[in-house]
Amino acid sequence: MQNVRLGLKENWKQFTILVIINAFVGGMVGLERTILPQIAEKEFAIAAKTAILSFIIVFGIVKAVTNYYTGTLANRFGRKNLLIAGWIIGLPIPFVLMFAKDWNWIIAANVLLGINQGLAWSSTVVMKIDLVGEKQRGFAMGLNEFAGYIAVAVIAFLTGWIAGEFGIRPYPFYVGIVLAFFGLLGSIFFVKDTRHHVAKEATTNNVPGLKNIFWETTWKNKNLGSVTQAGLISNLNDGMVWGIFPILLATKGFTISQIGIVTAIYPAVWGIGQLFTGKMADRFCKKDMLYLGMFLQAIALLLLVWANTMLHFIILSSILGWGTAMVYPTFLATVAENTNPQDRAKSIGIFRLWRDLGYAIGAILTGIIADFFNLNTAILFIALLTFLSAIIIYVRMSCRFTGSTKIFDWIFNRSKANTSTNIQL
Repeated sequence: MQNVRLGLKENWKQFTILVIINAFVGGMVGLERTILPQIAEKEFAIAAKTAILSFIIVFGIVKAVTNYYTGTLANRFGRKNLLIAGWIIGLPIPFVLMFAKDWNWIIAANVLLGINQGLAWSSTVVMKIDLVGEKQRGFAMGLNEFAGYIAVAVIAFLTGWIAGEFGIRPYPFYVGIVLAFFGLLGSIFFVKDTRHHVAKEATTNNVPGLKNIFWETTWKNKNLGSVTQAGLISNLNDGMVWGIFPILLATKGFTISQIGIVTAIYPAVWGIGQLFTGKMADRFCKKDMLYLGMFLQAIALLLLVWANTMLHFIILSSILGWGTAMVYPTFLATVAENTNPQDRAKSIGIFRLWRDLGYAIGAILTGIIADFFNLNTAILFIALLTFLSAIIIYVRMSCRFTGSTKIFDWIFNRSKANTSTNIQL
């Protein structure tokens, strides 16, 4: 352990490998982002929104539970072993989607996808946090989530384009075979476990251990509880966007290629934005990053109801993506900041349990409301929940470190400094 060093610069080779692996993980979700709702309606003649969104419900529940057990078992079995297990389970997914004879096959594929994502994404997140130490966690998480969600966007666009040119099946899912194969090989031969980095940080970290990790992460600890509820709501609205966006756009007369473009812009801005917002989370008060990000999401969702043109949807998808980019790396950096290294993997697993249950809850709520009322009512309801989440963060959370800068203080101080300079000139 004497040779173990913490930091992004000190561990850049292993960190880069994990970023690449996580891009493959994100790409597996991108396989479904554009075309599964189309398969439901066109190939299996499923009309009810609740039934169409059932694949997201199953995915969210399975991924959430797997996240919890990944966090619990990470210290026992090692991060690398869980990562490899995730990829082995992910190998059949593109083949099941390719040859599915009815909607039950799609559900089965999403059970496997939930396990794959829970094991693989959670493992890469925890390993990156282990490597970088205390100072650059926000930036590290920004890079991690950038890789994952830019891959979601690229694969969502690519599968939409392939489906438009060659048909919905089987050709778009060939991409998934490549992703799963190289993800598994890279994890086996290039990734190294990080348990020694955890032991190294534990010798200097002064954050007290949590008495009840599950309850404190879920709600009792004001900072951790605020992050957990916001994570759930953020993924709740993402589950709605995932399932409803393609349907909403189709009802407005957009082609599958256009739908592919719009559904790719949101995760693209989300992914690229995290290169900047992750670094911002290291500098600015994490409370500010979180409530402002959730507020932007709420505004974008609210305005979706009145969107009609391609330009409207592109702008609102971009705002939604930027709001999500502000919160996503900040979530994980905040959990790491408020936990002892020995508690961290389990606390992150609990946070991700609740966060990814948001997929299922969002899909269920959206489907029920859309079936009983209409799509616009469902979107407005989710927008309201997102706004309430921002209020909870604003009221309940605090900045852990006094050295972090308040965003509005920074903006107003810069404005005053610029005014003063202009007067002197």
